[in-house]
Amino acid sequence: MIRPDISVVIPAKDEEESIPELTQWIVRVMQENNFSYEVIFIDDGSTDSTWQQIGNLNEANPNVKGIRFNRNFGKSAALQTGFRIAHGKVVITMDADMQDSPDEIPELYRMIVQEKYHLVSGWKKKRHDPISKTIPSRFFNYVTRALSGIKLHDFNCGLKAYQSAVVKNITVYGEMHRYIPVIAKWAGFGRITEKVVQHRERKYGYTKFGLERFVNGFLDLISVTFVSRFRQKPMHFFGSFGTVSFFVGFILTVKLFWDKLDALYFTRIPYKRDITNQPIFYLALVAVVIGVQLFVTGFLAEMIAMQSFAKREYLVIEKIGIDDKPVGVNVDA
Repeated sequence: MIRPDISVVIPAKDEEESIPELTQWIVRVMQENNFSYEVIFIDDGSTDSTWQQIGNLNEANPNVKGIRFNRNFGKSAALQTGFRIAHGKVVITMDADMQDSPDEIPELYRMIVQEKYHLVSGWKKKRHDPISKTIPSRFFNYVTRALSGIKLHDFNCGLKAYQSAVVKNITVYGEMHRYIPVIAKWAGFGRITEKVVQHRERKYGYTKFGLERFVNGFLDLISVTFVSRFRQKPMHFFGSFGTVSFFVGFILTVKLFWDKLDALYFTRIPYKRDITNQPIFYLALVAVVIGVQLFVTGFLAEMIAMQSFAKREYLVIEKIGIDDKPVGVNVDA
């Protein structure tokens, strides 16, 4: 099959009112710019008529396609599924709530194709969100910049553009959609930039994300940073700390035994507590053992989770206009 210029991947949950209007807007932009395209909606367990709307749109325009989950798996699952089936040379993601403007698509496409960026992330410089969202968002963006070294102002913006090779070679799971630029960078796709984009007020429905996303987001940032850096070389991390820990423990053990021997055979101190009767010995031992066990357990669990999610197929119960044939990938697409 002929690859379209652009695949637009849109996760949607209970967005029955916005989807028809959003689709008309996207189609208009594509036609005005003579782009070949496909629009892929991922119905993430909607309980309203979102899936029916996607079906109606497909009947009117075969370029509109859909995947339906049997329940809500989350935005990361929706994006990962959309990435797997997207055929476009450039893949663009946006939210279904119409807060992202499709008018940004031509410039995002140009930056990927002509300027050869691997990933272009939207920056909602002027946001129409309450302060309860903007302040925590700025804090987490600051922390993410500091830990990842990627100079983006808005990691969580849903409007992004990718070379096809990027989305075909990364795995997004859990709630890692916030940190796709970080995942892409550690996968070797370092040409990452941002573009100021329009942020529109929500026209229909309500936000599907609560305050708990900030706590989850911070934990996910720690996970993705650690695993990305040390997944291929865990011994560099554990070996370094293990060597230091062993050396310190060895020196302390030698000192304790020397003090005991000195008291018994040299200075003849009449009483010297046994090594195992010294509270500091047990406190240090328990702290080291528990700390190492917890950290190693968390690391191994994260590794297992990444392996399982890399192979996981989310349960799809219906498809519209989807061709599952594999498509070749060119890094310079």
